[in-house]
Amino acid sequence: MLSEFPRVSLAHLPTPLEYLPRLSEYLGGPAIYVKRDDCTGLATGGNKTRKLEFAMGEALQQGADTIISVGAVQSNHVRQTAAAACKLGMRCELLFERRVTNASDLYMNSGNVFLDRVFGANIREYDKGTDFDTEMQNVAEEVRSRGRKPYLIPGGASNAVGALGYVNCAVELLQQADERELDIGHIVHATGSAGTQAGLIVGLKAMGSGIPLLGIGVNVKRAEQEARVIKLAHETARYIGRPGIVNSTDVIANCDYVGDGYGVPTRSMNEAVLLLARLEGLLFDPVYSGKALAGMIDLLRNGFFDDADSIVFLHTGGAAALFAYADQLALD
Repeated sequence: MLSEFPRVSLAHLPTPLEYLPRLSEYLGGPAIYVKRDDCTGLATGGNKTRKLEFAMGEALQQGADTIISVGAVQSNHVRQTAAAACKLGMRCELLFERRVTNASDLYMNSGNVFLDRVFGANIREYDKGTDFDTEMQNVAEEVRSRGRKPYLIPGGASNAVGALGYVNCAVELLQQADERELDIGHIVHATGSAGTQAGLIVGLKAMGSGIPLLGIGVNVKRAEQEARVIKLAHETARYIGRPGIVNSTDVIANCDYVGDGYGVPTRSMNEAVLLLARLEGLLFDPVYSGKALAGMIDLLRNGFFDDADSIVFLHTGGAAALFAYADQLALD
């Protein structure tokens, strides 16, 4: 289904599908599995590596030598983008949005930011709400003026090209479930820039799967998030030659666990991150996977998944950001 699209190998695939026996017993609900996309391998791993396989493949096909991308200061996406550029011998220009107000020095310089600098990316900082479409084009013109050829990757690599990574992930997960004779009742994951959820729903629908997919939002309100995912899902479906396979009712985003805003820790996130660390030895991040995990746990406790024998939580990675939040996480 995806063989016609340019692609470069960056990820360790397939990622593991692991049963979480201690968490399942602790919560007393359906069997809980985790799809370990934190194990994709590139620069501590994460979901963006799947997307970058297709984005960087297209960049190479077009003869690009400089990658330009954008994200919040502690973006997992830009960290993996910087690493992918190094792996492929390309330069990398990163545009940081100062999305978190009153950020500490730890937040601005450790975690993902530290790794971006290790990978030698050129970092530019901008105020929250900047028009990044315009700014990326400005940087592209600057790159061209130096005789180089840029390739632009949107935030989260969330366009139809990047979403192919999660069309592929859906196929991979269904194959793993079939091999293990696992009846998945729900798939749950963090949803932000929309590429992961859009790609997954297109992949599930293209494979004829009716498994419900729940995105737990980390940024905006439900209506805006669902509209963002639906738009990209339609674009992705057309891109793979399967227009019309996604309906608006296929896209569900629960945005009740954002708290005070993007990147702002919540008590439930903190509790969920510590719970998984101490029950299963797994690390989740404070911005994406931690808030989605907190949402899944709360929904499970309130009976949302009572009709499911098993749940798969897609771990999108990002544990490097824990270091940037070390002064805000309660560890007692």
